Amino acid sequence: MLQIKDLTYRIAGRPLFENANASVPAGHRVGLVGRNGTGKSTLFRLILGEISADGGSISLSGRARIGVVAQEAPAGPQSLLDFVLAADVERAELLAEAEAAHDPDRIAEVHDRLNAIDAHTAPARAASILAGLGFDEVAQARSLESWSGGWRMRVALAAVLFARPDLLLLDEPSNHLDLEAVLWLQNYLRTWPGTFILISHDRALLNIATTHILHLDNRQLTLYRGNYDTFEKVRRERLDQQAAQHARQVLERKHIQSFIDRFSAKASKARQAQSRVKMLARMEPIAAVAGEREAVFTFPQPEELSPPLIALDGISIGYGDAPPVLHNLDLRIDMDDRIALLGANGNGKSTLSRLLAGRLQARAGKVQKSSKLRTGYFAQHQMEELTPTFTAYQQLQKLMPLAREHDVRARLGQFGFVQNKANTLVKDLSGGEKSRLLFAIMSHGAPQMIILDEPTNHLDIDARRALVAAINDYSGAVILVSHDRDLIELCADRLWLVEGGTVKNFDGDLDEYERLLLDRRRGANRDAPKESAASRRDARREAAGARANAAPLRKAVQKAEQEMAKLERDRAEVEALLADQSLYSGPRERVADLLKRQGEMRVALEAAEARWLEAQEKLEEAVG
Repeated sequence: MLQIKDLTYRIAGRPLFENANASVPAGHRVGLVGRNGTGKSTLFRLILGEISADGGSISLSGRARIGVVAQEAPAGPQSLLDFVLAADVERAELLAEAEAAHDPDRIAEVHDRLNAIDAHTAPARAASILAGLGFDEVAQARSLESWSGGWRMRVALAAVLFARPDLLLLDEPSNHLDLEAVLWLQNYLRTWPGTFILISHDRALLNIATTHILHLDNRQLTLYRGNYDTFEKVRRERLDQQAAQHARQVLERKHIQSFIDRFSAKASKARQAQSRVKMLARMEPIAAVAGEREAVFTFPQPEELSPPLIALDGISIGYGDAPPVLHNLDLRIDMDDRIALLGANGNGKSTLSRLLAGRLQARAGKVQKSSKLRTGYFAQHQMEELTPTFTAYQQLQKLMPLAREHDVRARLGQFGFVQNKANTLVKDLSGGEKSRLLFAIMSHGAPQMIILDEPTNHLDIDARRALVAAINDYSGAVILVSHDRDLIELCADRLWLVEGGTVKNFDGDLDEYERLLLDRRRGANRDAPKESAASRRDARREAAGARANAAPLRKAVQKAEQEMAKLERDRAEVEALLADQSLYSGPRERVADLLKRQGEMRVALEAAEARWLEAQEKLEEAVG
């Protein structure tokens, strides 16, 4: 299907691809992965012919049609359904010809072809795709121009999916979607009959939808069989093997060089020495495994406050004179809460987030807050919180006016803004860099509650992993709005469902939520007996009670894990000092002290592990 041969491409003299090769056969569902800035979107532009390679070639088999979502949101007076139907150009042309043709033979040929491409099912297929992406029957009849840009990008995605191209190119399609639409897209792409290449940092999407992973790293392309989890495992094994081979070769080269140095001057050994010089020259060097930059986020630990942090009693909220978006809210948030908000876009998740962050006032009801509560807010629309003409340093320094320059830069360094990067203007930062700056701003002052509204949109997989670690190490309350299933499953203990103008506790997990969405699409709940619905409610209440009882146990497990991690770090530092040979030429008291500390840490670690095991067993018993 797609052949990439000896591809070389440079931007401003910096190579993104250097003699890169890859082959994507027909029928492969491929995830294209690599760190931000390595050239994934550039590869799509090269495939599309929008830019020209400096060397090598990219070829497609036959007259393959390529489908891609346009970068600009579509607009115009036509309805959503008509726009999507028009994406199948062949069908549209055949229908027009069938209306205008007079030759009976040609009319028969046209109708034969229409039957062959299932033209009669097209409206139903287009409507089904639009419904999966969040547009009901009424919405599908509305004009494109009546929707915001984000919703129109969904329509563009629906159009390219409906067109069924031979090669589908998708660049971060989930960025414009809510969790509900992402769940639908995962299942839709899993059964895609053709070939696609998907750029995504959504681990769940890559695991469910792809059969192969194309990895862009060090200006080269490598195709792996399997989904993302398989790719990570195989790649790590290859890197470990390469590191071991490199270490063996270094020792072998050192041994050969030592022989050459010792005997090259001796006449009796000169021939053997020269033989080893040639052996050394012919030895193909095995590259050392480069240490990969690890993304690290650190959220400062807040001062603990008495519960509740915030309580809502009969709250209604909305904008201007429009009807309220949410009403009759009775909610409570405590320090140890990890809550993810579920619900389709437009139902009020961001509205609730803005209320909790203090960015929106309630129309009715009572908001009770702890007097010392500090809240950190990560806005979905980044520029709401940033000043384009400030540098990253100035943006954070505004929040730390009394801090020394070193302290401001040290804080920025914890989020990847090192050296001159801190002096870059906000408007010139990439999406991922703006996200990291927002994390630094949001967590300033050690807030007791952080609200994260789509925090992963511009983060690569490694940065997402670092965000998960930072959230799980943080001891305050977390409110999550995200389409990233992994982030929710790894960080959230509770789920709130925002729909129908209110917010309710959802007692199941994401698998149950996905089944609920599927049931609704199939109309299954209309046929469900009342007894079954009542029993499900009872089960949810029971699960909610068990979840509440398990909260302090989860906290104990987390505390024990943090204690073990600290002890492991301290022990590693001591063992590194003991491994230093120069230590033993110094004072013996220093050696004895380190050995004593090593023993104490071993005992402390064993005790911490026992506490963790006990807490974990109690938690497992509590949650069943």
